[in-house]
Amino acid sequence: MRQIFSRPYSLKEVPFRYCPGCGHSIAHRLVAECIDKLQIRERVIGIAPVGCAVFAYDYFDFDVIEAAHGRPPAVATGLKRVMPDRIIFSYQGDGDLASIGMAEIIHAGARGENITVIFINNATYGMTGGQMAPTTLIGQRTSTTPHGRDKVRHGYPIRVSEMLATLDGTRFIARGSIDSVGDIKKTKDYIITAFRNQMDNKGFSFVEVLSPCPTDWGMSPSEAKRWMKEEMKNYFKTGILKA
Repeated sequence: MRQIFSRPYSLKEVPFRYCPGCGHSIAHRLVAECIDKLQIRERVIGIAPVGCAVFAYDYFDFDVIEAAHGRPPAVATGLKRVMPDRIIFSYQGDGDLASIGMAEIIHAGARGENITVIFINNATYGMTGGQMAPTTLIGQRTSTTPHGRDKVRHGYPIRVSEMLATLDGTRFIARGSIDSVGDIKKTKDYIITAFRNQMDNKGFSFVEVLSPCPTDWGMSPSEAKRWMKEEMKNYFKTGILKA
């Protein structure tokens, strides 16, 4: 019998420790599949975030380093400038990238650094207890907004992709999702494009991935997928924002 589906070479033979329904496992697989397809595994260096995916190096079967909270774009900049032949990417959550690391990502984009950034947006601080994140939606309940995020008290959610798309230094900006098979395929295409841009020295590429967090959302995996479709994707529109 011909085998048509298997574990990507760029993922280790270990089980994920993420919560049931967490989107990181799917996102990890997409990144690994793209790296395998492009045959760049021996050239890749990934940078793990501080957050739920802090142990990404336990799952990816290529070089991965850890950076201080929010600083992966700065580390990626240094690595790429010193080793321009390597394919450098950061894998970051909304707390790591959009809160403490906001200045880092903005200035890396403004400089047009030839790196790839994968941004996982699950609208919450997953690792530290489900507090409000910069991407938490208006009305969304979290451990620090039990009555829902209020626009007067807490401000509005930040659309990071739209903000980066306004910078002259950025080359490719896209937002995908992993709540359906069709969206997963599109998201994979965005990641492939982002890596290819770096391989062709085209500059800064950024792929945002809308991802579920059933545990901190207080939902079942199926409910979380439905909430993504009905709520998250209404505010965070998917598609290519800049190419």
